[in-house]
Amino acid sequence: MKDKSDSPVLGPAPVRGSAGPALSGPRGVVLERLQESPEPVTISGLAAELGVHPNTARDHLDALVERGLAVRGRAPAQGRGRPAWRYTAAVDRLEPDARVRDYAGLAAALAGHLARTSADPGAEGLAAGREWGRTLMSDRPAESAGTPRHRVVHLLGELGFAPEADAAATTVALRRCPLLDAARQHPEVVCQVHLGIVRGALEHHGGDPEPTALLPFAEPGACRLHLDTAAVRAGGAGE
Repeated sequence: MKDKSDSPVLGPAPVRGSAGPALSGPRGVVLERLQESPEPVTISGLAAELGVHPNTARDHLDALVERGLAVRGRAPAQGRGRPAWRYTAAVDRLEPDARVRDYAGLAAALAGHLARTSADPGAEGLAAGREWGRTLMSDRPAESAGTPRHRVVHLLGELGFAPEADAAATTVALRRCPLLDAARQHPEVVCQVHLGIVRGALEHHGGDPEPTALLPFAEPGACRLHLDTAAVRAGGAGE
């Protein structure tokens, strides 16, 4: 019988050690691997685990070192040859950026309050997120390129969701969540806020906000966001 601990975890990973420019999806995965590993990670070991070329693994690891998110050191010498490099997460960067941490705490408190006191916490969360999405877009510099959907995907990247979209930005995997703990505790509120952000941002750019759907914790490593009417209807997705 398979142990439950071997089952893949549904939903996105938390945003951790993300101060400064956002990490790419693959680089964020490497950082999470370092943070979760009880032992130092080698280039060859990481490459084998992720199924990538060692040079690719080295590039990601060295980039994290340059950002101050990882520490590199030589393994103890064993026989001839130069010892392999070993990488660990920087111990002072394991916690989220202070802005993310404070925002997450406030959001969790507000979500809990809505869940306890509102007759329809999901609807209120959706409305609040929608207003927030319009505000986020109105505060940004004017963008001349890209469809409303592509602009929304770009915004989600800036917010820390590490989105991976198809070419037309009709379906998006959200690999990170800046409010993961709060979303797990109160998904009926927090996930609707996130859907509201998407709808408000689409509305700001003249896109159709209604035929969108967010499927929380839909698959291992991601939530699934649909931004295309046809895709939503074909897949039978809803809110």
